[in-house]
Amino acid sequence: MYDTIIIGAGPAGITAGIYAKRGNLETLIIHNCESALQKATKIENYYGFIDGITGDKLYYNGIRQAEKLGIDVKNEEVLKIEFCADGFKVITNVKTHLTKSIILATGTKKNAPKIKGIKEFEGKGISYCAICDGFFYKNKTVAVVGNGSYAVSEANDLINIVSKLIMLTNGAERPQIRGDNVEINSKPIKEFAGQDKIEKVEFNDGTDLKIDGAFIAQGSADSSDFARKLGIILNDNKIKVDENMETNIKGIFACGDCIGGTLQISKAVDDGMVAGLSVIKYLKIH
Repeated sequence: MYDTIIIGAGPAGITAGIYAKRGNLETLIIHNCESALQKATKIENYYGFIDGITGDKLYYNGIRQAEKLGIDVKNEEVLKIEFCADGFKVITNVKTHLTKSIILATGTKKNAPKIKGIKEFEGKGISYCAICDGFFYKNKTVAVVGNGSYAVSEANDLINIVSKLIMLTNGAERPQIRGDNVEINSKPIKEFAGQDKIEKVEFNDGTDLKIDGAFIAQGSADSSDFARKLGIILNDNKIKVDENMETNIKGIFACGDCIGGTLQISKAVDDGMVAGLSVIKYLKIH
């Protein structure tokens, strides 16, 4: 069992890991090689780089720094976080890791599908958490939007609840999933439609399907997805933390872009430092 698992390898996650490791904590950082930092062509407003540095180089320099310090760094996709007797289970596409504490540092999701009707029907048939809301769709027809491991994980949480499950890939590759009540539809989506609540999904080719609800699971899960499932308080889709970067769930901390504020590297590094030190203090008394 790890003392702490950090989900995310950007500036906040790596910094948290460095402080945790230097505090003699058995530390694991899990990442899936996806960070907004990598898309920065050149960074010229961060301390110590006279000629600037590309975001991609800074990102991988951070990972190498963590590995050199002796931190376990794994390239895996986190699908779920669950409570267990001694702390938490972090379930990835590879295995299940046990930990006494967690630091969420996955940044903010940038890959939400731009499909008409999603925002309009949030809370009216559009959901982002199968574990949270699946019960409300017992014996109904439900869609899951996405085609990756996270979408399949959400679908598996719904298979035994709903009467019919439709995987909507929106033109992307078909996922590997089996079930007598599972249908896969790869047509590009035009919009979700209905009156007071969602009633159907319309496709670009003019066809449509009647549905009672849709779960959005495109791409990978981010910090807000995990927060919803664990009962962590969100504020405008950002994780609410105290001055120690601790959430309302004891043992779970968050830092970086996922908690909001100024979305800058220097701020993320400071958040990560506070989170790393706070985990050390937390584990001394728990």
